[in-house]
Amino acid sequence: MTDKGKPTPEECDQQCEGCPSAATCDTAKSKPAGLPKKAEIDVKHVILVLSGKGGVGKSTVSVNLAFSLAAHGYRTGLMDLDIHGPNLPKMLGIESQRLTTLGNMIEPIRVTGNLAVVSMGFLLPDISTPVIWRGPMKMSAISQFLSEVDWGPLDFLVVDLPPGTGDEALSIIQLAPNVRGAVIVTTPQDVATMDALKAAKFVEKLDLPVIGIVENMSGLVCPHCHEEIDLFGRGGGKKIAEQLGVPFLGSIPLDPEMRKAGDEGRPFVIRSKDSPTWKSVDAVMEELVKAVEE
Repeated sequence: MTDKGKPTPEECDQQCEGCPSAATCDTAKSKPAGLPKKAEIDVKHVILVLSGKGGVGKSTVSVNLAFSLAAHGYRTGLMDLDIHGPNLPKMLGIESQRLTTLGNMIEPIRVTGNLAVVSMGFLLPDISTPVIWRGPMKMSAISQFLSEVDWGPLDFLVVDLPPGTGDEALSIIQLAPNVRGAVIVTTPQDVATMDALKAAKFVEKLDLPVIGIVENMSGLVCPHCHEEIDLFGRGGGKKIAEQLGVPFLGSIPLDPEMRKAGDEGRPFVIRSKDSPTWKSVDAVMEELVKAVEE
């Protein structure tokens, strides 16, 4: 016999909030308490850019992907969540700029009319200053980057995450609305694709789709003859995409001009427009948009 007004176990719909049995029910006790609310930000698509390991060119892909989206007329935000090693300001040539406030809101750095950027690098007194934070501090910063920054309406928010599957990835998934999934960046060799596979499994465990795989450094573009050399091999990214049953978004060659563009703070897609590598980046962007909007 049950108390009047209280559901029996058979009638439980797992909606614990407001249930008269919540104080004594095992289901309610097993649910995590105090999960953070989603940030109130006007964005259609949040895209996470992940890699299983460092050194695969994830940030280079993030920057050029965001620039390519903005160049095609999409209102784009770029959030640097590599809190301990924020490199995007340097890659964009704006490392001397600092975030300012207007009223109660933080103003992002406007790179173009369609592209705004936020990074921990804009808050540090010097590029050599380390950030020594544990998880709760990082989660607080991510919350501020989302809800206290005046992004304006966005079509895409590209989130550049640190290598691996740590606090930053978990926090942005918890806090950001409209997270469409993750783009996994890898290089062709087995040691990189093995870690990329782990990153993809991490995303799937959090009930998010893997939007697709990008194979970076897929062949070296010779600066003299402009032919491609299979320096790190080729096809590893496509292989794990097939293994996971997710889209292969494309390959981007290892181009010395792309490295030079990053060091000089001028994104490759605006420095070397119409080059074969630029066309590769643009093709990845088109495949990404197609995968998100399907």
